[in-house]
Amino acid sequence: MIEALQFDFMRNALLAGLLASIACGIIGTFVVLNRIVFISGGIAHAAYGGVGLGYFFGFSPILGAVGFSLLAALGMGLVQRHTRQRADTLIGVLWALGMATGIILIDLTPGYKADLLSYLFGSILAVPTGDLWLMLGLDLVIVALVALLYKELLALSFDETYATVANVPVGALNLLLIGLIALTVVMLMRVVGLILLIALLTIPAAIAGQFVRDMRAMMLLAGGLGMLFTTLGLWLSYTLNLTSGATIILVSALAFLISLGLRALTSRSVRATGEFGA
Repeated sequence: MIEALQFDFMRNALLAGLLASIACGIIGTFVVLNRIVFISGGIAHAAYGGVGLGYFFGFSPILGAVGFSLLAALGMGLVQRHTRQRADTLIGVLWALGMATGIILIDLTPGYKADLLSYLFGSILAVPTGDLWLMLGLDLVIVALVALLYKELLALSFDETYATVANVPVGALNLLLIGLIALTVVMLMRVVGLILLIALLTIPAAIAGQFVRDMRAMMLLAGGLGMLFTTLGLWLSYTLNLTSGATIILVSALAFLISLGLRALTSRSVRATGEFGA
């Protein structure tokens, strides 16, 4: 890995992975605790509509993805809280609508679109320095808002009924949280792509949740795991000449399976000790 870091694109890729992991650790924790993985997946796929808008109107696809994913997040959040219809069905419709809109707009855009697949499957080795500054800015926004509203978000995540009784603005916080998910989606889009990003968003937090109960500790552990997975995935992809985004996800998934095994062994050991002591 040290040898690979002599190249600018590898240094940018490593920084992109580390910056994305910060957002993953924080926002992924909320996604797992609030059980809103499906909404997160919907936002991720709907963001492709913003990529199409960017190509069609001639501005940055990344900025298009930011705007479109925020609008999609707002729509899905409102659907989840206020509709009497099945929320998962309507979110699925918005999910498909965003993807279809992006594909059609790209079809209507003249010229050769060389890097479209990079938005679907990631292009961490092609992240420019400008995108790193954007990712840093998004990280700062996420960290600042979560630090400012930590107690309210904690109440929302563990006991929404109590939060409502305590006059916490549950509806507004839900929309804010979903908006932060949208910003994280845009960051991860360059690392592992829209199709695979939901795994990197949730796996580190899911592993952390098996071993710690404090939400701050869960965020820190999830962020650290994300950094480990992206670094190890980059090194393996460089060494074995594999696709970086998919390698990062395979490393994460393998770690998740190992954590499940360790958790099962630990639980069995505790039960056996209890029975012996009795």
